[in-house]
Amino acid sequence: MLKIGIITGSTRPNRNSLQVAEGLKRLADPRGDAEYEVIDIATYNLPMYAEPISAAYSQNYVTPEAIPWSKKIAEMDGYVFITPEYNHGVTSALKNAIDYLYPEWNNKAAGIVSYGSTGGVRAAEALRVILAELQIADVRTHPAMSLFTDFENMSVFTPADIHRDTAHAMLDQVIAWSTVLKPLREKK
Repeated sequence: MLKIGIITGSTRPNRNSLQVAEGLKRLADPRGDAEYEVIDIATYNLPMYAEPISAAYSQNYVTPEAIPWSKKIAEMDGYVFITPEYNHGVTSALKNAIDYLYPEWNNKAAGIVSYGSTGGVRAAEALRVILAELQIADVRTHPAMSLFTDFENMSVFTPADIHRDTAHAMLDQVIAWSTVLKPLREKK
């Protein structure tokens, strides 16, 4: 069975990304097509990535504090990134967590769920560019939620029903692409 990690995109106190990730997991689990797991970047306590340039260019180098993060990401067949939009982009915490690794991400599929005042679409587009560099195939379908209509008081996740169908379509694509890419990873 495929393993799909639902990765939170924020580490702030009172953040919304964990609620969105848990909501997606509740929607995904009954599908029975994969093992879905919420991966909360806040629990890994990754410091700002500041390794020497020689280490940064070594595709097999992982800092000691990132070993648990590396192991968790490596065991997944695909991902769904939950990204809020901060200043028209992804959060520094998400970018930092992504930058710690390279081969662990390669030849896998990912979906993106974004949220913000305008649905987080700019963060999602910025994330697509980052994922391409990591050899992650991101799927087209993308649930985009508004802080004004999908969160009560901009803090309690209450998504509109329309997002359910979009989320299922995104998961269908992530599962299909993850299935197709798995043999490629097994050849290595």
